[in-house]
Amino acid sequence: MSNETLPTRFVIIQVMFLRILRGLELSLILFVLALVLGYGAPSGADEVEKIRAYTRQIEFNYLTWTGNAVLLKLRSASVGAPHAFDHATQKHIVREYTQLTQQIFEKEYELEKIYADAAISDKDLASAPLRGELAKMYARQAELSPLAEAIVQGQVSEILAEAGLAAAGQPLPAVAYHVTPLPKALVVSPRNRIEQTASISVETELTIDEMAALETSVDSGLNVSSLVVNIGGVGVYPTMVMRSSDLNWVLNTVAHEWAHNYLTLRPLGMRYGKTPELRTMNETTASIVGNEIGALAMGRFYPELVTSRPASTLGTVSAPLGHPEPGDFLRPPFDYRAEMHETRITTDTLLAEGKIEEAEAYMESRRLVFLQNGYLIRKLNQAFFAFHGAYADSPGGAAGEDPVGPAVRALRAQSESLADFVNTISRMKNFEQLKAAISP
Repeated sequence: MSNETLPTRFVIIQVMFLRILRGLELSLILFVLALVLGYGAPSGADEVEKIRAYTRQIEFNYLTWTGNAVLLKLRSASVGAPHAFDHATQKHIVREYTQLTQQIFEKEYELEKIYADAAISDKDLASAPLRGELAKMYARQAELSPLAEAIVQGQVSEILAEAGLAAAGQPLPAVAYHVTPLPKALVVSPRNRIEQTASISVETELTIDEMAALETSVDSGLNVSSLVVNIGGVGVYPTMVMRSSDLNWVLNTVAHEWAHNYLTLRPLGMRYGKTPELRTMNETTASIVGNEIGALAMGRFYPELVTSRPASTLGTVSAPLGHPEPGDFLRPPFDYRAEMHETRITTDTLLAEGKIEEAEAYMESRRLVFLQNGYLIRKLNQAFFAFHGAYADSPGGAAGEDPVGPAVRALRAQSESLADFVNTISRMKNFEQLKAAISP
């Protein structure tokens, strides 16, 4: 009979389990990086390499970013947060961090206005007090950031475990994210159909002029449709999440990107870029997980921030750009999802008929309609729909009549739980398996 007590044995087992998790997470980091850095689109590596001739000098360096993020997470873990704080203190830290982020956004906007004002000759002098305030805010944000991230990671982990998406109470991989400036994505689609054939991460600091110049070069050089888009998160490990003062959005996005990590070592995630259908299955699954886990986390930890909006107002704006004209308030609200759905369907029809120029002219005319109703869409083209159409967790919108999103939603509706849904779809290797799973 051993002299070890039961608690001692439990501690040893727990330590061994955590070491195994750390090893698996390291494997995940290497695997995800291999997928990101070696991503090949369905149309083949040759086409991607042709596109990279335009982007090679401005591509985002994931290796450097991941190395730095891992070191930051290891330092945070050594402090022991968030376990050093009680629940009330944890909530206070997160709330202070999000409120400070909002204040920083407002001050940065004021700074931009100073530098855009032609009437101010000495902009450095005029902005000095404001830059001083921002420096103090940035310093405080740097202090709070690792604590707030650790707390949110713990909160999302708790909800994931309760949802059955954990092993021995620990989500695998562990939830890990870092708030950071995100790369932009150059998305490329053929002109004669809507299909993402490449998505290449480029530097975070590209200006509007540089983005437009890159798109023009790629479009004219390869006869394709391209668009540089902003993204909210990236499923590397730790995952990348952009700055936001919207806590609901942060919780959703952290859970969304964790779902990508979860899928990465399973058949569905391994085949992310093999076909357009598989990409939509991946993104829609991650969106469903993000929405459900994020909502549960908000309700559990920040119930005072939960607000309800009537379904009829979702996807609408209260007023168009500029001043309202007489009678404007008698018109029905502009339904973004419905209007975008109609735009996608008409575009698909024109492209199917071989009317490429007509489709492109139609999309530009529709972009102006969205602009008049308050939606600042810089460019509406095939690449726009190829990117946004993959996020099909809600009916309508940029997905048009694509059957993949509705099929994923149908599988979620017939599943007994979120965990049952995720575990079922994660094993799928093609759209045919999904269709078979929802067949009566």
